[in-house]
Amino acid sequence: MKTMEQQRGLANPFETLSEDIVFAILDRLDDDDPSNRKTLSLVCKSFHFIESRHRKTLRLLRVEFLARTLRRYPCITHLDLTLCPRIWDKSLKSISDSYKTTLQSIDLSCSRFFTSWGLTNLATNCSSLAEINLSDATWLTDCDVAAIAGAKNLEKLWLARCKLISDIGVGCIAAMCKKLRFICLESCLRISDLGVCLIANKCEEIRCLNLSYLRITKKCLPPILRLQHLKELILVGCPSIDDEVLTTLRQGCKSLEALNLSNCQNVTHVGLSSLTNYGKSFHGDFAVTTDLAKCAHRFSEFQSMKLNNCIITSSGMKAIANWCASLKKLSLCNCLGVTDEGLSSIVQKHKELKKLNITCCEMITHVSIDCITSSCTSLTSLKMGTCSLVSKGAFVLIGQHCRFLEKLVVTDNKIDDEGLKSISRCTKLVHLGLVNCLNITDDGLSHIGRFCPKLRYLELCRSIGITDVGIVAIADGCPALMLIGMSYCDRVTDVSLISLSNCSSLRVLGIRGCPRVSSAGLSAIAVGCRQLVFLDIKKCCNINDAGMLSLARYSRNLIQINLSYCSVTDVGLLALASITSLQNMSILHVACLTPNGLAAALLTCRGLTDVKLHTSFRASLHQSLFRSLEAQGCVFHWKYNSLPRPEHWNGLRNGMAISGPIPLPHLAIMSAGTGTVAGPGERGVTGEAGVADDSEDDFDDDSDGSNDVHVSSDGDALAKASAGSVKASMSAGTGAVAGPGERGVTGEAGHADDSEDDFDDDSDGSNDVHVSSDGDALAKASAGSVKVELDDFSSRGGSSKSDDW
Repeated sequence: MKTMEQQRGLANPFETLSEDIVFAILDRLDDDDPSNRKTLSLVCKSFHFIESRHRKTLRLLRVEFLARTLRRYPCITHLDLTLCPRIWDKSLKSISDSYKTTLQSIDLSCSRFFTSWGLTNLATNCSSLAEINLSDATWLTDCDVAAIAGAKNLEKLWLARCKLISDIGVGCIAAMCKKLRFICLESCLRISDLGVCLIANKCEEIRCLNLSYLRITKKCLPPILRLQHLKELILVGCPSIDDEVLTTLRQGCKSLEALNLSNCQNVTHVGLSSLTNYGKSFHGDFAVTTDLAKCAHRFSEFQSMKLNNCIITSSGMKAIANWCASLKKLSLCNCLGVTDEGLSSIVQKHKELKKLNITCCEMITHVSIDCITSSCTSLTSLKMGTCSLVSKGAFVLIGQHCRFLEKLVVTDNKIDDEGLKSISRCTKLVHLGLVNCLNITDDGLSHIGRFCPKLRYLELCRSIGITDVGIVAIADGCPALMLIGMSYCDRVTDVSLISLSNCSSLRVLGIRGCPRVSSAGLSAIAVGCRQLVFLDIKKCCNINDAGMLSLARYSRNLIQINLSYCSVTDVGLLALASITSLQNMSILHVACLTPNGLAAALLTCRGLTDVKLHTSFRASLHQSLFRSLEAQGCVFHWKYNSLPRPEHWNGLRNGMAISGPIPLPHLAIMSAGTGTVAGPGERGVTGEAGVADDSEDDFDDDSDGSNDVHVSSDGDALAKASAGSVKASMSAGTGAVAGPGERGVTGEAGHADDSEDDFDDDSDGSNDVHVSSDGDALAKASAGSVKVELDDFSSRGGSSKSDDW
């Protein structure tokens, strides 16, 4: 017996390693691949035990996994519950009991159903709690906010869009949380000057104050100016902020480094001229004239400037060029008046530019591109979508001179294969947006695949010259691919999907309007790409139940799917409903579905938070079903779109290209009406939207404002908490990944501000994602729904909603 035990010891020498050594190994693991930590924990029992103690950050997939997770990981400091739309008081009580001394931050911005009792337990029991995110908690009252005041060590608090909170609730926070350094009160419309004054007077350690869209006046400025440590003041969209207010700012606040006055329509260069002695960044929507440029010239430490949607005069651009400061970031997206002469003068003077956005500057030509590429050779990001006057040859210059590019967006331009061949010299390229580039073919794309192995985000929507040959080259040469959008590339077949199945890190796939793909290709994706999170197969008429069965078996991390116009029946939808992580479904015009099958699927898929259905189902399903699901936090969006005619449907099934818009037939609608749209975090049923086209996005062609998945020209994937939601960062964590058999936990490193998340590549139900920052694919739950927006992936290549650089 002793001999056998000795042999076991010799068979696994890792058991002898100390905890410090294993910790050091875990610290050095590559967080880009979450499976590394999970694999390490499987080496032996001691590694499994040590890994559970090493993990500091958790992202929970389902609240049902909470009890098991709390037992498995006792040392958590940062808890992210954004993928759990339903958090009850008893859950918060369990968390507070388990992490009394360790928990430092918790994100509840996408969760509902907890009350002041649960918040009180959290605030009073967790002595180290320093950060709470309650954004979009639209039902929270002053009583609930007062419960948070029990967290004596609170330093950061997010209350964005908590519309029921008033000065009373904010006053409780101000009175009790003396260590507060950051507070976001964006769109808390019941908060007035009184509430802001209370925060400023009581919380003297404030570093960042976000008062965007509040109806405040100059009365609250004196206490703000007395804040000795204030570094950032955000006053976006405040209607009462004018030149007089800015003149008052000159009297104090010497510590201020950043001031955001975007959408403050009453501010002119007269007010800005009073702000002369501080500032490292400047954001605004103004007419950029010589006077304004001279004012900004006094901000000697400027490194970034965002002037989106401005009207810029030629003299204003020349004045910007003559600044003494050296700009590192410049965004002129959608600016009127940007000319070759003005832009050339800027880039020739600011040669250290790293990021430049000239999207929709439609007056520039190859002259500007020549100056940019010859002067700013250190560019890492260039966004120039919809610059229609730029000739083909200009894109060759980009590859010749800007070898450090990591992000390039040339959406809706004249770029051709020669341009792509030149750009393939940018071997560090990670993001490439080629939406609606009609002159590119497989030849140019093959060069990208061959020489850009770091590519992770590729968008080819409506680039109709691309076929399987180009996609296969990308799949073979870019194994780290995380996102690819091929919507309306109607020559793509299952061959492309089979080749992409070798990209095991693929998380976002858009193949809308690709009639030649079938369930065979989708099944290959399901088997090979276990980390798939977002899938758009709308108008893929040859995808049927076989594809759904494969997804149900292998794609256990799937969160959002659009299967409108597919050939799925009740059997396939029920199989899909077994995916526990699924939260968002669009099911429009799936002709083979029955009301009973749909009802069974909706009841089976208990994690649903957002469902899009045709209006005709409203009358055929029992209203108690909708009431029950709405009570659990599910929001229904009712659509009125008509079905295509049978002859067009059959044509799509057979892979026929149909030119022009599909005519709309007569369709008997069971019920109609305008309805009401549920706001962020609200439960209810949204009103019907009219017939819309596919011109503005690649995952949903509706105009309901529901913030659906879009594929943008620069390949970024960003999860939006809700329409207009801005999520601030949480504290950094060390990161870790669930051990064997553990479900529903994710590792996360760094910040929680759209920086890093993890999705698992296995089918164990855990949600392990890791995607790098700067607009990468990031799974976030919205307030009651999960949405993904791939920033500014419109067919026009419009301005970015989340990343202007």
